[in-house]
Amino acid sequence: MAELTTLARPYAKALFETAQAADTLSAWSAVLTLLTAVVREPAVQSLLDSPALTARQQADTIIDICGDALDDKARNLVGLLATNRRLPLIPQIGEQFEALKALREQTVDVELVSAREISTEQQQALSEVLSRKLDRQVNINLSVDQSLLGGVLIRAGDTIIDGSVRGRLNKLAEALHS
Repeated sequence: MAELTTLARPYAKALFETAQAADTLSAWSAVLTLLTAVVREPAVQSLLDSPALTARQQADTIIDICGDALDDKARNLVGLLATNRRLPLIPQIGEQFEALKALREQTVDVELVSAREISTEQQQALSEVLSRKLDRQVNINLSVDQSLLGGVLIRAGDTIIDGSVRGRLNKLAEALHS
């Protein structure tokens, strides 16, 4: 996995710098999301693994699938990646592009998992606290997992805050066994 990330980095960085200079970060974000969805389709994955197709044929197939959603620059990106046999890297390129975009915009996506529904007021309060703590604007993605028993689990990038009852019980069990 680290190798794919390393291979994707120069493409993501170059694409980000180009998009930033042209003020088209959101448009490229949408293009990369679409291309990632296409490349992750099992039929397309088998196409990319097929030695029977040339790089140009692979690129043309992906461009045909996307249709008018790709402008000339996006088609050129697909062609470049196909020529270099890097089409399978599109998901990693997209992830790194989004990370660079979030860093520039001073935002962070936070996954908030709770044992029960959280009110709008509670979400707002958590968002404000996390914004101050992380020194970024927070975009909360809320989900409910009743197996937590109570409390919340917060994931923001590499930071994990486990305030769930299940997490506390697991820590207690570890302490008792050691």
